Amino acid sequence: MKRLAIDVIGGDYTVTRFDAGTTVPAGLFDGDGLVSVSRTPTELSIVSPSAAAPEGGQTEAGWRLLTVRGPLEFTLTGIMASLAGSLAAAGVSLFALSTFDTDHILVHATDLSRAVAALREAGHEVFESA
Repeated sequence: MKRLAIDVIGGDYTVTRFDAGTTVPAGLFDGDGLVSVSRTPTELSIVSPSAAAPEGGQTEAGWRLLTVRGPLEFTLTGIMASLAGSLAAAGVSLFALSTFDTDHILVHATDLSRAVAALREAGHEVFESA
């Protein structure tokens, strides 16, 4: 696996679940930071900075965001497997998502230091903001 450059993004993130058919909350995209909305026949899930997390759903707060520097070509293989395998070996659970340009993982804030150490041990470069 190619050595990846991964940025630890500042701030806390929240994952929120709503019932199917729920409308995406107004203003969700007004702030900074990654916002991801996924809809399936059974749910609407939103990942957002905690300060912008919508109210009224089932929430799990306390996540930190790590982003692979991209853009990544669609032909690349094993990126998420490498990240997930390294974190699994260290006992760190993750919430994964991808965008057109790159891959993102969220880990519990309490696991961030273990996650960073595991990714570095696997040969990846991890950059933490001051």
